[in-house]
Amino acid sequence: LLILATAALGSWYLARSNQPVAVDRVPFDSGYSGYYLKTARILGTDSDGSLLYEIEAAHAEQKAEDRIEFTDVQIRYSPAADVPWVVRADEATLREGNPRIALRGHVRAVSTRGNNDQDTEIRTQYLELDPERYVAETDERVQIRIGARSLTATGMLASLNENKVELKSNVRGKIAP
Repeated sequence: LLILATAALGSWYLARSNQPVAVDRVPFDSGYSGYYLKTARILGTDSDGSLLYEIEAAHAEQKAEDRIEFTDVQIRYSPAADVPWVVRADEATLREGNPRIALRGHVRAVSTRGNNDQDTEIRTQYLELDPERYVAETDERVQIRIGARSLTATGMLASLNENKVELKSNVRGKIAP
């Protein structure tokens, strides 16, 4: 009986000393309910619910409840909208309740319906696009190219559906015949 009691106490002691040490665990943060997408495609609709434009991005991530960040972005209007512009940028931000998309880093807008069948290209580092109103605007330096012709300015307001561009200030250009 004494041998059995000693064996039981010894095994209890050994089992207790082999217990894993409690590790402080980081609790799951259930307050953040964001998402991220790879090779994202977001569709924008008009007031009738018809497809108006699409945003394609290599990566999209919800940063806050009301903000989505995109990388390697391309925005294209649907063929039914008859807007020949395609806009590309390194990054973009879309905020809930704000129709404007803020585009940053090597922003490039190209229209295939230029004068004399030449593409029109707009380049800047920052551009705000309101796809529902077909308006693109910036206060930054902008360069516009139509074939061999080139203009630079500070600030621009463009109506994409009417193919009109208004340059705000410091306009300089090179126009060759």
